[in-house]
Amino acid sequence: MIGRAIGRARETYRRLRLGTRLALGMGVLSLVVFAVVGAALSTYMREYLERQLSSQMTHVQIAQSKDVVDYGTVQGKPYYGWYTASYEVSAGGRTVLRRPADVPADAEELATVAAALRTTGSDPIFRTAQLKGKGTYRLRACEAEPGVVLVTAAPMGDIENTMDQLATVQVIAFTVALVGLVVFGRAVLRRGLRPLSDMAHTARDITSHDFTDSARLPVRADRANGGPEVEELRTAFNTMLEHIDDSLAVRTEAEQRLRRFVADASHELRTPLMSVRGYADLFQYAAANEPEERDKHLARLRAEAARMGVLLDDLLLLARLDAAEVEAPLRLADADLVELVCQAADAFRAGRADHPLTVESCRGPVPMRLDLLRIRQVLDNLLANAAVHTPAGTKVCVEVSVQSGVAVVRVTDSGPGIPAADQERVFDRFYRVDKARTRDRGGSGLGLAVARSLVRAHGGTIELTSRPGSTTFTMRIPLVRA
Repeated sequence: MIGRAIGRARETYRRLRLGTRLALGMGVLSLVVFAVVGAALSTYMREYLERQLSSQMTHVQIAQSKDVVDYGTVQGKPYYGWYTASYEVSAGGRTVLRRPADVPADAEELATVAAALRTTGSDPIFRTAQLKGKGTYRLRACEAEPGVVLVTAAPMGDIENTMDQLATVQVIAFTVALVGLVVFGRAVLRRGLRPLSDMAHTARDITSHDFTDSARLPVRADRANGGPEVEELRTAFNTMLEHIDDSLAVRTEAEQRLRRFVADASHELRTPLMSVRGYADLFQYAAANEPEERDKHLARLRAEAARMGVLLDDLLLLARLDAAEVEAPLRLADADLVELVCQAADAFRAGRADHPLTVESCRGPVPMRLDLLRIRQVLDNLLANAAVHTPAGTKVCVEVSVQSGVAVVRVTDSGPGIPAADQERVFDRFYRVDKARTRDRGGSGLGLAVARSLVRAHGGTIELTSRPGSTTFTMRIPLVRA
Protein backbone atom coordinates (compact mmCIF):
# COMPACT_ATOMS: atom_id res chain seq x y z
CA MET A 1 0.00 0.00 0.00
CA ILE A 2 2.76 2.39 0.95
CA GLY A 3 4.76 1.37 -2.12
CA ARG A 4 1.81 2.19 -4.39
CA ALA A 5 1.37 5.58 -2.77
CA ILE A 6 5.07 6.34 -3.25
CA GLY A 7 4.83 5.20 -6.87
CA ARG A 8 1.84 7.46 -7.54
CA ALA A 9 3.63 10.37 -5.89
CA ARG A 10 6.67 9.82 -8.09
CA GLU A 11 4.51 9.61 -11.21
CA THR A 12 2.74 12.83 -10.26
CA TYR A 13 6.08 14.53 -9.65
CA ARG A 14 7.38 13.45 -13.06
CA ARG A 15 4.36 15.04 -14.75
CA LEU A 16 5.00 18.41 -13.11
CA ARG A 17 6.57 21.19 -15.16
CA LEU A 18 10.21 22.07 -14.56
CA GLY A 19 9.36 25.42 -12.95
CA THR A 20 6.97 23.75 -10.50
CA ARG A 21 9.57 21.11 -9.65
CA LEU A 22 12.21 23.76 -8.97
CA ALA A 23 9.76 25.78 -6.86
CA LEU A 24 8.83 22.72 -4.80
CA GLY A 25 12.47 21.80 -4.37
CA MET A 26 13.24 25.34 -3.27
CA GLY A 27 10.29 25.14 -0.85
CA VAL A 28 11.51 21.89 0.68
CA LEU A 29 15.01 23.28 1.05
CA SER A 30 13.62 26.45 2.63
CA LEU A 31 11.51 24.35 5.00
CA VAL A 32 14.61 22.50 6.19
CA VAL A 33 16.47 25.80 6.64
CA PHE A 34 13.53 27.32 8.52
CA ALA A 35 13.32 24.26 10.79
CA VAL A 36 17.02 24.43 11.64
CA VAL A 37 16.90 28.18 12.23
CA GLY A 38 13.74 27.87 14.35
CA ALA A 39 15.18 25.07 16.48
CA ALA A 40 18.43 26.98 17.03
CA LEU A 41 16.54 30.19 17.89
CA SER A 42 14.23 28.37 20.33
CA THR A 43 17.15 26.63 22.05
CA TYR A 44 19.06 29.88 22.41
CA MET A 45 15.99 31.71 23.73
CA ARG A 46 15.24 29.01 26.34
CA GLU A 47 18.81 28.99 27.56
CA TYR A 48 18.80 32.78 27.73
CA LEU A 49 15.56 32.91 29.77
CA GLU A 50 16.76 30.18 32.13
CA ARG A 51 20.02 32.07 32.73
CA GLN A 52 18.02 35.23 33.48
CA LEU A 53 15.82 33.31 35.94
CA SER A 54 18.83 31.72 37.62
CA SER A 55 20.47 35.15 38.00
CA GLN A 56 17.26 36.52 39.51
CA MET A 57 17.11 33.59 41.98
CA THR A 58 20.74 34.22 42.96
CA HIS A 59 19.99 37.84 43.91
CA VAL A 60 16.89 36.80 45.85
CA GLN A 61 18.79 34.16 47.86
CA ILE A 62 21.50 36.64 48.79
CA ALA A 63 18.87 38.71 50.61
CA GLN A 64 17.09 35.66 52.04
CA SER A 65 20.32 34.21 53.45
CA LYS A 66 20.54 37.23 55.78
CA ASP A 67 17.03 36.46 57.10
CA VAL A 68 18.05 32.87 57.79
CA VAL A 69 21.12 34.00 59.74
CA ASP A 70 19.24 36.69 61.68
CA TYR A 71 15.85 35.05 62.23
CA GLY A 72 16.46 31.34 61.53
CA THR A 73 14.01 31.31 58.67
CA VAL A 74 12.97 33.36 55.65
CA GLN A 75 10.83 36.41 56.31
CA GLY A 76 8.35 37.14 53.52
CA LYS A 77 7.77 35.89 49.97
CA PRO A 78 9.92 37.43 47.19
CA TYR A 79 7.50 37.02 44.24
CA TYR A 80 4.07 35.57 43.67
CA GLY A 81 4.26 31.85 43.01
CA TRP A 82 7.78 31.50 44.39
CA TYR A 83 8.61 29.20 47.32
CA THR A 84 11.46 29.48 49.82
CA ALA A 85 12.45 27.11 52.64
CA SER A 86 15.44 26.56 54.92
CA TYR A 87 16.53 23.07 55.94
CA GLU A 88 18.79 21.79 58.65
CA VAL A 89 20.78 19.05 56.95
CA SER A 90 22.82 16.52 58.97
CA ALA A 91 26.02 14.89 57.77
CA GLY A 92 24.06 11.79 56.78
CA GLY A 93 21.77 13.81 54.51
CA ARG A 94 18.72 13.93 56.83
CA THR A 95 16.73 17.15 56.34
CA VAL A 96 14.53 19.04 58.84
CA LEU A 97 12.37 21.94 57.61
CA ARG A 98 12.52 25.08 59.73
CA ARG A 99 9.17 26.65 60.52
CA PRO A 100 7.47 28.82 59.54
CA ALA A 101 8.10 28.18 55.85
CA ASP A 102 6.24 28.98 52.64
CA VAL A 103 6.36 25.63 50.85
CA PRO A 104 3.92 23.72 48.65
CA ALA A 105 2.00 20.75 50.01
CA ASP A 106 4.44 18.39 48.37
CA ALA A 107 7.90 19.75 49.29
CA GLU A 108 9.77 16.53 48.71
CA GLU A 109 11.68 17.95 45.71
CA LEU A 110 12.92 20.90 47.79
CA ALA A 111 14.21 18.59 50.55
CA THR A 112 15.88 16.38 47.94
CA VAL A 113 17.78 19.34 46.50
CA ALA A 114 18.86 20.43 50.02
CA ALA A 115 20.16 16.93 50.79
CA ALA A 116 21.98 16.81 47.42
CA LEU A 117 23.83 20.01 48.27
CA ARG A 118 25.07 18.50 51.50
CA THR A 119 26.11 15.15 49.99
CA THR A 120 27.72 16.47 46.75
CA GLY A 121 29.48 19.44 48.27
CA SER A 122 28.53 21.69 45.35
CA ASP A 123 27.37 25.16 46.25
CA PRO A 124 25.05 26.28 44.78
CA ILE A 125 23.19 23.69 42.70
CA PHE A 126 20.34 24.14 40.19
CA ARG A 127 17.63 21.65 39.33
CA THR A 128 14.49 21.68 37.21
CA ALA A 129 11.72 19.65 38.82
CA GLN A 130 8.00 18.99 38.49
CA LEU A 131 6.10 19.94 41.64
CA LYS A 132 2.85 18.07 42.05
CA GLY A 133 -0.10 20.29 41.28
CA LYS A 134 2.12 23.30 40.62
CA GLY A 135 3.96 22.66 37.37
CA THR A 136 7.57 22.98 36.38
CA TYR A 137 9.88 24.89 38.75
CA ARG A 138 13.48 25.98 38.71
CA LEU A 139 15.17 25.05 42.07
CA ARG A 140 18.28 26.67 43.56
CA ALA A 141 19.95 25.48 46.77
CA CYS A 142 22.76 27.26 48.63
CA GLU A 143 24.25 27.04 52.13
CA ALA A 144 23.03 29.96 54.24
CA GLU A 145 25.15 28.97 57.28
CA PRO A 146 26.91 25.78 58.34
CA GLY A 147 24.36 22.95 58.42
CA VAL A 148 21.53 25.13 57.07
CA VAL A 149 20.56 25.01 53.36
CA LEU A 150 18.36 27.63 51.70
CA VAL A 151 16.17 26.35 48.81
CA THR A 152 14.25 28.67 46.44
CA ALA A 153 11.74 27.45 43.83
CA ALA A 154 10.76 29.74 40.92
CA PRO A 155 7.96 28.81 38.47
CA MET A 156 8.93 28.31 34.82
CA GLY A 157 5.44 28.90 33.47
CA ASP A 158 6.39 32.31 32.05
CA ILE A 159 9.32 30.75 30.21
CA GLU A 160 7.09 28.02 28.80
CA ASN A 161 4.49 30.58 27.71
CA THR A 162 7.20 32.68 26.07
CA MET A 163 8.57 29.65 24.23
CA ASP A 164 5.06 28.66 23.09
CA GLN A 165 4.47 32.19 21.76
CA LEU A 166 7.86 32.18 20.05
CA ALA A 167 7.07 28.83 18.43
CA THR A 168 3.70 30.15 17.25
CA VAL A 169 5.29 33.27 15.78
CA GLN A 170 7.96 31.17 14.08
CA VAL A 171 5.42 28.78 12.57
CA ILE A 172 3.26 31.62 11.24
CA ALA A 173 6.20 33.68 9.97
CA PHE A 174 7.97 30.70 8.39
CA THR A 175 4.72 29.45 6.83
CA VAL A 176 3.99 32.85 5.28
CA ALA A 177 7.59 33.15 4.13
CA LEU A 178 7.55 29.63 2.70
CA VAL A 179 4.30 30.15 0.80
CA GLY A 180 5.48 33.51 -0.48
CA LEU A 181 8.83 32.04 -1.48
CA VAL A 182 7.22 29.16 -3.37
CA VAL A 183 4.66 31.38 -5.13
CA PHE A 184 7.09 34.18 -5.93
CA GLY A 185 9.87 31.74 -6.76
CA ARG A 186 7.59 29.81 -9.14
CA ALA A 187 6.64 33.06 -10.89
CA VAL A 188 10.31 34.07 -11.21
CA LEU A 189 11.27 30.59 -12.42
CA ARG A 190 8.47 30.53 -14.98
CA ARG A 191 9.61 33.91 -16.26
CA GLY A 192 13.22 32.72 -16.38
CA LEU A 193 12.29 29.45 -18.08
CA ARG A 194 9.97 31.10 -20.60
CA PRO A 195 12.71 31.10 -23.28
CA LEU A 196 12.84 27.30 -22.93
CA SER A 197 9.11 27.15 -23.57
CA ASP A 198 9.62 29.38 -26.60
CA MET A 199 12.25 26.96 -27.88
CA ALA A 200 9.81 24.08 -27.38
CA HIS A 201 7.17 26.00 -29.37
CA THR A 202 9.80 26.67 -32.04
CA ALA A 203 10.60 22.96 -32.24
CA ARG A 204 6.88 22.16 -32.59
CA ASP A 205 6.57 24.77 -35.33
CA ILE A 206 9.47 23.12 -37.14
CA THR A 207 7.80 19.70 -36.94
CA SER A 208 4.64 21.18 -38.50
CA HIS A 209 6.55 22.94 -41.29
CA ASP A 210 5.94 21.62 -44.79
CA PHE A 211 9.34 21.04 -46.35
CA THR A 212 7.86 20.14 -49.72
CA ASP A 213 7.22 23.80 -50.50
CA SER A 214 10.37 25.29 -48.99
CA ALA A 215 13.45 23.92 -47.28
CA ARG A 216 14.01 27.13 -45.30
CA LEU A 217 12.99 27.10 -41.65
CA PRO A 218 10.76 30.12 -40.96
CA VAL A 219 11.15 30.11 -37.15
CA ARG A 220 13.85 31.01 -34.66
CA ALA A 221 14.06 31.37 -30.87
CA ASP A 222 14.45 35.14 -30.56
CA ARG A 223 13.34 36.13 -27.04
CA ALA A 224 16.24 38.14 -25.59
CA ASN A 225 16.01 37.40 -21.85
CA GLY A 226 16.56 34.54 -19.43
CA GLY A 227 20.15 35.11 -18.33
CA PRO A 228 23.53 34.06 -19.71
CA GLU A 229 22.87 30.31 -19.48
CA VAL A 230 19.57 30.50 -21.35
CA GLU A 231 21.17 32.89 -23.84
CA GLU A 232 23.92 30.32 -24.50
CA LEU A 233 21.28 27.64 -24.99
CA ARG A 234 19.30 29.93 -27.31
CA THR A 235 22.41 30.71 -29.33
CA ALA A 236 23.28 27.03 -29.63
CA PHE A 237 19.67 26.25 -30.54
CA ASN A 238 19.58 28.90 -33.27
CA THR A 239 22.98 27.79 -34.54
CA MET A 240 21.65 24.26 -34.80
CA LEU A 241 18.59 25.55 -36.67
CA GLU A 242 20.84 27.49 -39.05
CA HIS A 243 22.87 24.34 -39.67
CA ILE A 244 19.73 22.28 -40.25
CA ASP A 245 18.37 25.07 -42.43
CA ASP A 246 21.50 25.15 -44.58
CA SER A 247 21.65 21.35 -44.77
CA LEU A 248 18.02 21.14 -45.86
CA ALA A 249 18.57 23.88 -48.43
CA VAL A 250 21.60 22.06 -49.83
CA ARG A 251 19.72 18.76 -49.89
CA THR A 252 16.71 20.34 -51.56
CA GLU A 253 18.90 22.06 -54.13
CA ALA A 254 20.72 18.77 -54.78
CA GLU A 255 17.42 16.96 -55.22
CA GLN A 256 16.15 19.64 -57.58
CA ARG A 257 19.38 19.51 -59.58
CA LEU A 258 19.13 15.71 -59.68
CA ARG A 259 15.58 15.92 -60.96
CA ARG A 260 16.61 18.47 -63.59
CA PHE A 261 19.60 16.30 -64.50
CA VAL A 262 17.46 13.18 -64.90
CA ALA A 263 14.87 15.10 -66.92
CA ASP A 264 17.50 16.68 -69.16
CA ALA A 265 19.43 13.43 -69.56
CA SER A 266 16.24 11.62 -70.49
CA HIS A 267 15.43 14.34 -72.98
CA GLU A 268 18.94 14.34 -74.46
CA LEU A 269 19.01 10.56 -74.80
CA ARG A 270 15.46 10.35 -76.13
CA THR A 271 16.22 12.55 -79.15
CA PRO A 272 19.13 10.51 -80.59
CA LEU A 273 17.31 7.29 -79.78
CA MET A 274 14.29 8.49 -81.72
CA SER A 275 16.61 9.53 -84.56
CA VAL A 276 18.29 6.12 -84.55
CA ARG A 277 14.90 4.44 -84.64
CA GLY A 278 13.72 6.68 -87.49
CA TYR A 279 16.87 6.18 -89.55
CA ALA A 280 16.69 2.44 -88.90
CA ASP A 281 13.17 2.39 -90.32
CA LEU A 282 14.31 4.46 -93.30
CA PHE A 283 17.27 2.14 -93.82
CA GLN A 284 14.92 -0.86 -93.78
CA TYR A 285 12.62 0.84 -96.29
CA ALA A 286 15.53 1.90 -98.54
CA ALA A 287 17.00 -1.59 -98.47
CA ALA A 288 13.74 -2.94 -99.91
CA ASN A 289 12.70 -0.12 -102.26
CA GLU A 290 15.53 2.37 -102.84
CA PRO A 291 18.91 0.62 -102.51
CA GLU A 292 20.77 3.77 -103.60
CA GLU A 293 19.57 5.56 -100.40
CA ARG A 294 20.89 2.91 -98.02
CA ASP A 295 24.37 4.38 -97.60
CA LYS A 296 22.98 7.85 -96.83
CA HIS A 297 20.60 6.52 -94.16
CA LEU A 298 23.32 4.28 -92.74
CA ALA A 299 25.68 7.28 -92.41
CA ARG A 300 22.98 9.27 -90.60
CA LEU A 301 22.33 6.27 -88.36
CA ARG A 302 26.01 6.07 -87.48
CA ALA A 303 26.20 9.84 -86.85
CA GLU A 304 23.29 9.72 -84.38
CA ALA A 305 24.82 6.70 -82.65
CA ALA A 306 28.16 8.53 -82.40
CA ARG A 307 26.45 11.62 -80.95
CA MET A 308 24.66 9.48 -78.39
CA GLY A 309 27.99 7.80 -77.57
CA VAL A 310 29.64 11.18 -76.97
CA LEU A 311 26.77 12.18 -74.69
CA LEU A 312 27.06 8.95 -72.71
CA ASP A 313 30.84 9.37 -72.46
CA ASP A 314 30.41 12.86 -71.05
CA LEU A 315 27.86 11.60 -68.52
CA LEU A 316 30.15 8.76 -67.49
CA LEU A 317 33.10 11.17 -67.14
CA LEU A 318 31.07 13.53 -64.95
CA ALA A 319 29.98 10.62 -62.77
CA ARG A 320 33.58 9.49 -62.36
CA LEU A 321 34.72 13.02 -61.52
CA ASP A 322 31.94 13.34 -58.93
CA ALA A 323 33.28 10.14 -57.32
CA ALA A 324 36.92 11.31 -57.43
CA GLU A 325 37.41 10.34 -53.77
CA VAL A 326 36.66 6.73 -54.70
CA GLU A 327 38.48 6.47 -58.01
CA ALA A 328 41.03 8.63 -59.83
CA PRO A 329 39.85 9.26 -63.42
CA LEU A 330 42.97 11.26 -64.35
CA ARG A 331 46.18 9.91 -65.90
CA LEU A 332 48.81 12.49 -65.02
CA ALA A 333 51.99 12.95 -67.04
CA ASP A 334 54.65 15.63 -67.52
CA ALA A 335 53.58 18.07 -70.23
CA ASP A 336 54.12 21.57 -71.56
CA LEU A 337 50.94 23.63 -71.26
CA VAL A 338 52.05 26.04 -74.00
CA GLU A 339 52.56 23.20 -76.47
CA LEU A 340 49.16 21.74 -75.53
CA VAL A 341 47.48 25.11 -76.17
CA CYS A 342 49.23 25.43 -79.55
CA GLN A 343 47.99 21.98 -80.58
CA ALA A 344 44.43 22.90 -79.63
CA ALA A 345 44.77 26.16 -81.54
CA ASP A 346 45.99 24.38 -84.68
CA ALA A 347 43.04 21.99 -84.53
CA PHE A 348 40.66 24.93 -84.08
CA ARG A 349 42.09 26.79 -87.08
CA ALA A 350 41.71 23.68 -89.21
CA GLY A 351 38.06 23.16 -88.30
CA ARG A 352 36.92 26.77 -87.69
CA ALA A 353 38.57 28.77 -90.43
CA ASP A 354 35.81 31.41 -90.23
CA HIS A 355 36.96 32.44 -86.71
CA PRO A 356 40.45 34.01 -86.73
CA LEU A 357 42.47 32.79 -83.72
CA THR A 358 45.55 34.31 -82.09
CA VAL A 359 47.70 32.73 -79.36
CA GLU A 360 49.62 34.80 -76.81
CA SER A 361 51.97 32.85 -74.55
CA CYS A 362 54.76 33.58 -72.13
CA ARG A 363 58.31 33.02 -73.21
CA GLY A 364 59.43 29.45 -72.79
CA PRO A 365 57.49 26.32 -71.87
CA VAL A 366 55.21 25.88 -68.85
CA PRO A 367 55.97 22.38 -67.53
CA MET A 368 53.22 20.74 -65.45
CA ARG A 369 51.78 17.37 -64.53
CA LEU A 370 48.52 17.06 -66.41
CA ASP A 371 46.17 14.58 -67.94
CA LEU A 372 46.95 15.51 -71.56
CA LEU A 373 43.71 14.19 -73.03
CA ARG A 374 41.48 15.83 -70.41
CA ILE A 375 43.12 19.26 -70.50
CA ARG A 376 43.04 19.12 -74.30
CA GLN A 377 39.34 18.28 -74.00
CA VAL A 378 38.86 21.38 -71.80
CA LEU A 379 40.67 23.60 -74.32
CA ASP A 380 38.69 22.15 -77.23
CA ASN A 381 35.41 22.72 -75.37
CA LEU A 382 36.26 26.35 -74.58
CA LEU A 383 37.35 27.07 -78.16
CA ALA A 384 34.35 25.27 -79.63
CA ASN A 385 32.07 27.22 -77.29
CA ALA A 386 33.59 30.49 -78.59
CA ALA A 387 32.98 29.43 -82.20
CA VAL A 388 29.49 27.96 -81.82
CA HIS A 389 27.92 30.91 -79.97
CA THR A 390 29.44 33.73 -82.05
CA PRO A 391 28.89 34.73 -85.67
CA ALA A 392 31.45 34.04 -88.39
CA GLY A 393 34.39 36.43 -88.40
CA THR A 394 34.46 36.80 -84.62
CA LYS A 395 38.01 37.02 -83.32
CA VAL A 396 39.16 34.48 -80.72
CA CYS A 397 42.27 34.83 -78.56
CA VAL A 398 44.03 32.33 -76.30
CA GLU A 399 46.47 33.69 -73.72
CA VAL A 400 48.83 31.59 -71.57
CA SER A 401 50.65 33.05 -68.56
CA VAL A 402 52.04 32.15 -65.14
CA GLN A 403 51.03 34.14 -62.03
CA SER A 404 52.22 33.32 -58.49
CA GLY A 405 52.81 29.64 -59.15
CA VAL A 406 49.55 29.24 -61.08
CA ALA A 407 49.21 28.60 -64.80
CA VAL A 408 46.51 30.81 -66.32
CA VAL A 409 44.80 30.19 -69.68
CA ARG A 410 42.30 32.77 -70.98
CA VAL A 411 40.02 32.11 -73.97
CA THR A 412 38.45 35.37 -75.16
CA ASP A 413 36.06 36.08 -78.01
CA SER A 414 34.65 39.38 -79.27
CA GLY A 415 31.12 38.05 -79.71
CA PRO A 416 27.84 39.45 -78.39
CA GLY A 417 28.48 38.21 -74.84
CA ILE A 418 26.41 36.13 -72.42
CA PRO A 419 23.42 37.67 -70.60
CA ALA A 420 24.05 38.35 -66.90
CA ALA A 421 21.11 36.12 -65.91
CA ASP A 422 22.77 33.14 -67.64
CA GLN A 423 26.36 33.65 -66.51
CA GLU A 424 25.87 31.94 -63.15
CA ARG A 425 24.40 28.81 -64.72
CA VAL A 426 26.52 28.27 -67.82
CA PHE A 427 28.52 25.59 -65.96
CA ASP A 428 25.39 23.66 -64.95
CA ARG A 429 24.82 20.36 -66.67
CA PHE A 430 22.50 20.45 -69.70
CA TYR A 431 22.14 24.21 -69.38
CA ARG A 432 22.08 26.19 -72.61
CA VAL A 433 21.96 29.91 -73.13
CA ASP A 434 20.02 29.03 -76.30
CA LYS A 435 16.70 27.84 -74.85
CA ALA A 436 15.64 26.37 -78.20
CA ARG A 437 17.98 23.35 -77.63
CA THR A 438 19.34 23.39 -81.17
CA ARG A 439 21.93 20.67 -81.08
CA ASP A 440 23.50 21.61 -84.38
CA ARG A 441 24.73 24.82 -82.70
CA GLY A 442 24.26 24.42 -78.93
CA GLY A 443 25.53 20.93 -78.30
CA SER A 444 24.26 18.82 -75.41
CA GLY A 445 24.89 21.40 -72.70
CA LEU A 446 27.59 19.28 -71.02
CA GLY A 447 30.74 20.85 -72.46
CA LEU A 448 31.30 23.55 -69.85
CA ALA A 449 30.16 21.27 -67.01
CA VAL A 450 32.75 18.70 -68.11
CA ALA A 451 35.40 21.42 -68.44
CA ARG A 452 34.79 22.73 -64.92
CA SER A 453 34.85 19.23 -63.40
CA LEU A 454 38.11 18.37 -65.20
CA VAL A 455 39.78 21.61 -64.10
CA ARG A 456 38.66 21.04 -60.51
CA ALA A 457 40.04 17.49 -60.68
CA HIS A 458 43.42 19.10 -61.46
CA GLY A 459 43.06 21.34 -58.40
CA GLY A 460 42.21 24.45 -60.42
CA THR A 461 39.32 26.78 -61.14
CA ILE A 462 37.51 28.11 -64.20
CA GLU A 463 35.64 31.42 -64.28
CA LEU A 464 33.57 33.45 -66.72
CA THR A 465 33.49 37.19 -67.28
CA SER A 466 31.30 38.52 -70.07
CA ARG A 467 30.00 41.78 -71.44
CA PRO A 468 28.85 42.79 -74.92
CA GLY A 469 31.87 42.53 -77.20
CA SER A 470 34.03 40.40 -74.89
CA THR A 471 33.56 37.00 -73.25
CA THR A 472 36.48 35.44 -71.36
CA PHE A 473 36.82 32.00 -69.81
CA THR A 474 39.77 31.96 -67.36
CA MET A 475 41.28 28.60 -66.35
CA ARG A 476 43.75 28.51 -63.44
CA ILE A 477 45.73 25.38 -62.53
CA PRO A 478 48.52 25.33 -59.90
CA LEU A 479 51.93 24.39 -61.30
CA VAL A 480 52.49 22.06 -58.33
CA ARG A 481 49.50 20.10 -57.03
CA ALA A 482 48.94 20.10 -53.27
